[in-house]
Amino acid sequence: MELVIAIAAAALAALLAAWIARSSARRQFADEMREAFQSLAADALNSNRAAFLDLAKASFEGFQAQAALQFDSRQKAIDGLVQPIADTLKKVDVKLGEAERERLEAYARLTEQVTALGSTAHTLSRALRTPAVRGRWGEMQLRRVVEIAGMLRRCDFDEQPALHGDNGRLRPDLIVHLPGGKQIVVDAKSPLDAFLDAQEAADEETRTLKLQAHSRQVREHMDKLGSKAYWEQLTESPEMVVMFLPGETLFSAALQHDLSLIEHGLQQRVLLASPITLIALLTTVAHTWRQEALTENFREVATLGRDLHERLAKFAEHLDDVRKKLDGAVQSYNAAAGSFESRVLVSARRLRDLKVTTAEELPPAESIDTVPRVLKQIGLMGLPDEATTDEAEPL
Repeated sequence: MELVIAIAAAALAALLAAWIARSSARRQFADEMREAFQSLAADALNSNRAAFLDLAKASFEGFQAQAALQFDSRQKAIDGLVQPIADTLKKVDVKLGEAERERLEAYARLTEQVTALGSTAHTLSRALRTPAVRGRWGEMQLRRVVEIAGMLRRCDFDEQPALHGDNGRLRPDLIVHLPGGKQIVVDAKSPLDAFLDAQEAADEETRTLKLQAHSRQVREHMDKLGSKAYWEQLTESPEMVVMFLPGETLFSAALQHDLSLIEHGLQQRVLLASPITLIALLTTVAHTWRQEALTENFREVATLGRDLHERLAKFAEHLDDVRKKLDGAVQSYNAAAGSFESRVLVSARRLRDLKVTTAEELPPAESIDTVPRVLKQIGLMGLPDEATTDEAEPL
């Protein structure tokens, strides 16, 4: 048994030694093959690298030339598209520059005008605080309102006529003539001091106080105007005077802070009016004058119609007299024709039969059968009572 184990161990050791020898040979062979393959690969790489580089260089140069051609063509196409846009942008840039310069110039002019306007407004505000200028401004506004209403000076109204009464000489701004000989007085008042102070107020509380003072000034003017009693100096005037405020803002600001102004004015026989309300009033008066003119024209037409009717009636009398005389002349002619036929022509024919004359036979006298037409009786408006007819009415 031990012998068998020894033999087996010896055989196994021989096999192991043979396998190790073969493994070393295979390893050496693998190393040699690897070295040979690496040498062959290096040689192939070295031999093919130059050709590959030459081919790559030739291909790259061809591609580069084709790309350059395509780039040039595309560049030209892009330039063709972009150039008009660039030109337009240049023009837009020029226009924008010009517009900016004009804007700056206009802004500078506007600044100057605003400055001048502010100075003018301040000057106007100072001027309107002067009673003479304030009164003149109110008169100008009143005249403008009258012109807008379509009224004529010295025909529809009189400016600043002199009135004499118990309180001395009075001079209203306007006396408007109404149809029927009536008159109405319009007086312009311009309470501006408190109103201008309100416009220059720095805070709302001060502005409200000044506007309330403006309402009180308007009320005081109404009281003074009512005490003058202009209507007492005019025989045909309603017991009322129109107080004209030459600005809508003056009117609205006064009413805003004193709603009883209009009622108070009516108690004082003063009608408070703004430009709009006075234009409406005067336009109504002008329309009434136009209606009065139409009525007067109708009266004149009626008078002319009556005169024409009377003259037509007189003419008809004369024409009927002519008809009667014509009828008498026709009757006389017919009698003469009958006498000529029955007495003269008979003797003339007898002389012709006796050969006393060879003249032609005398023509007979034709009688007139037509008689003059009797005129219809003239009716109203100078027209016949019946339609015109061609029939003749005998006597």
